[in-house]
Amino acid sequence: MNKIFTTGLIGVALLCSFTSLQAQQEAPKTNQVYRVTPTKINDLVHTKLDVSFDYAKRYLYGKAWLTLTPHFYPTDTLTLDAKGMDIKSVALVGAKANTPLKYTYDNEQLFVQLNKKYTRSEKYTIYIAYTAKPDELKVKGSAAITDAKGLYFINPDGAIKDKPIEIWTQGETEASSAWFPTIDKPNQKTTAEIAMTVQAKYTTLSNGKLVSQKANANGTRTDVWKMDQPHSPYLFMMAVGPFQVYKDSWKGKEVSYYLEPKYAPYAKQIFGKTPDMMTFYSNILGIDYPWVKYAQVVARDYVSGAMENTSATLHGEHVQKTPRELIDANEQGTIAHELFHQWFGDYVTAESWSNLTMNESFATFGEVVWHGHDEGKDAEDESRYGKLTSYLGSTKNGESPVLARFYYNDKEDMFDNVSYAKGSIILYALKNLLGDDAFYKGLNLYLRTNAYKNGEPHQLRLALEEVSGRDLLPYFNQWYYAGGHPILDVKYDYKDGNAVIDVKQTQSPDVQTFTLPLKVDLYVGGQKISKEITINSREQSFSFPVSAKPDLIDLDADKILVGQIKDNKTLENYIFQYSNAPSYANRLKAIEQATFNNKEKAAQQLLLKALDDKNATLRAMALKGFNLKDEQIKALAGEKIVALAKNDKNSNVRSTAIARLAMSGDKAYVPVFQNGLKEQSYKVIGTSLQAMNMVEPTALGSIVAGLDQDTKDHVPSQLAQIYASLGDDSFHPFYLNIANTGNINALAGVVMAYSNYLVKNKNPKITQEGAQAIVNGMNRTKLAQYYGKQFVQVFTTAEQNKIKEAESASGDAKDNLLKQAAYFKAAAAELNK
Repeated sequence: MNKIFTTGLIGVALLCSFTSLQAQQEAPKTNQVYRVTPTKINDLVHTKLDVSFDYAKRYLYGKAWLTLTPHFYPTDTLTLDAKGMDIKSVALVGAKANTPLKYTYDNEQLFVQLNKKYTRSEKYTIYIAYTAKPDELKVKGSAAITDAKGLYFINPDGAIKDKPIEIWTQGETEASSAWFPTIDKPNQKTTAEIAMTVQAKYTTLSNGKLVSQKANANGTRTDVWKMDQPHSPYLFMMAVGPFQVYKDSWKGKEVSYYLEPKYAPYAKQIFGKTPDMMTFYSNILGIDYPWVKYAQVVARDYVSGAMENTSATLHGEHVQKTPRELIDANEQGTIAHELFHQWFGDYVTAESWSNLTMNESFATFGEVVWHGHDEGKDAEDESRYGKLTSYLGSTKNGESPVLARFYYNDKEDMFDNVSYAKGSIILYALKNLLGDDAFYKGLNLYLRTNAYKNGEPHQLRLALEEVSGRDLLPYFNQWYYAGGHPILDVKYDYKDGNAVIDVKQTQSPDVQTFTLPLKVDLYVGGQKISKEITINSREQSFSFPVSAKPDLIDLDADKILVGQIKDNKTLENYIFQYSNAPSYANRLKAIEQATFNNKEKAAQQLLLKALDDKNATLRAMALKGFNLKDEQIKALAGEKIVALAKNDKNSNVRSTAIARLAMSGDKAYVPVFQNGLKEQSYKVIGTSLQAMNMVEPTALGSIVAGLDQDTKDHVPSQLAQIYASLGDDSFHPFYLNIANTGNINALAGVVMAYSNYLVKNKNPKITQEGAQAIVNGMNRTKLAQYYGKQFVQVFTTAEQNKIKEAESASGDAKDNLLKQAAYFKAAAAELNK
């Protein structure tokens, strides 16, 4: 699964206000109960389901035939996971008739007394008739997966105009048992057959192959999907809705894309690289894509990013975009992530949630190497550096949980920056250590050895050791079975003809001391001298004879360190580094330092050079180093920044250039902003609106009135800020609509501006309606559980300010201000509950 973490969803306005929140939150104390791999008493062999749906009640009516066998020891009992169901009957399937079985049910698990003691050489089949009622379940999600009721009815009564009526499922972690009885553990594997009876107008999707479709007399149709290869119950899926299907192919296998009809014409632009990804992954792993087909479906109101259901990935709606939307962003990383899961997660599955790294670290690694294959080494390094930055940003003092961790409070806690980002760069560093050939041959051996079964890090280690002939236990002990990362305090010096590197590991004393084999490049007299060192103690010094003082010492030249380096490089070192040791990370660090020192002429020249960097992200970074309020800087870089605003091929660079021009406050740039308003890129249009708001706000009324509705729909956060600055009553329906119907992304993008609008507005009725709408919207989207306390503060401050204003007012004006204060107070109290 590619999780969209809550902090990744926060809109620009909200994020700018509360960026430090995550760092301020204390991590919960870890449960000291050892999380064992689930004991296997009975093994699932085959699962057959026959289901239909009640849209009015949001029920699933199901029949299940489960074929099982004792794992090893004889048993006369069976325990199944079945959450919140009405169990109608339980019986043993016989050759001539079914035999009712005794059972008890506690609303979570079904305990069945079998008719005899079965041995591991015997199979038996249980029949269960049941009703699943997911909307009546009392379940909680997590920051990564916001809900866990398994089965979702989207707009079932069609009450929301222009929103499709859909049904879809989400099994990870153990929510499949909310819609069918099973042994809901990742170390179970079963073949499957799912018959879905749906309204004839709808399209269905499930795992495996569509083997039959039968029209029924009552206007329904029964589709049967069959999965002949075993996979885990959490990977079972169904999707039902008015999808339009685009069919592609790979080596004779069907590759299909299920989208809303509006987006179907752009299916190839959205998902078209999928066959190339399948070829790339099949080649590097030495195992062809293992399933009978590969489908991708896009669903509304999905509870996370995307889910790698076997042979049928489900994506959240953010993945489907029009060509205009694709100008600014695509979801190739997510698409690649879910596809790599088809090997790592589906073909071989983590044997327990403690070993989630065997799924998610690999899928995130798959993203990284795909970017390299598709766009080149710089894109690969950018992706990898992004994972490292994401991980480091969620830590303090080098402390972080263990990668393969057997102590946690809840299995949902495993879906974090350690399992995803850190794990992926640990794998990348291991690839660097072994070399690509040995690394991928080791992955091939791991996959072949554990095909259709389960895996853990030690099995990966043994496969890599067999291929490479190297003892990798120290590496795995350090990175998989101990937590944290190194923080290196490095001092470079030149003494008596020697380049000297002094290193201290300064991570928390509670974090292990790391052993770090690293490459060092010394740039001396126009030559690069490469050395290898091993850091293995808290304080060390390394010395190398050189002919002159080095222009640069580049520690960790391959940039594979899973940790941080703090050093004493000078600006001159960084300037040299940008041009002469130009890895992505080295260029980025040089630009960062030049931005920090942007009053120095040498730094300005580096930033000017970086405006032509081949990498769009780095061009945008360099732009942020220029303060155009300084007339000398404007003379140096203004013309170049205008050119980037108009002509750069990347919309983010054009947008960033416009933003820098706007910060100058110079009205001479208004024609550039007006030009930006005519662009196809929504990002550029949005930034141009903000620029006009900063530099020429008097023109905004006619500009906003001239925007077509499609453009307005795509720049809500920018409009929210503009409307907040104007404060007119007529803008309130805009905010209300988003608060009442928008998803977490939409609400997060406008909620701070909405509160500012309410503070500026003088109408108590709007204050009352708006403050309550913010509370309701934040609770509905679950934004309140992350940012509720901050908005309590926002409303409390607004209340106090209104009371203060009232002190110098009189009559109706005073009464209105006190009413507004009361409404803000009530909203704060409700969020505080």
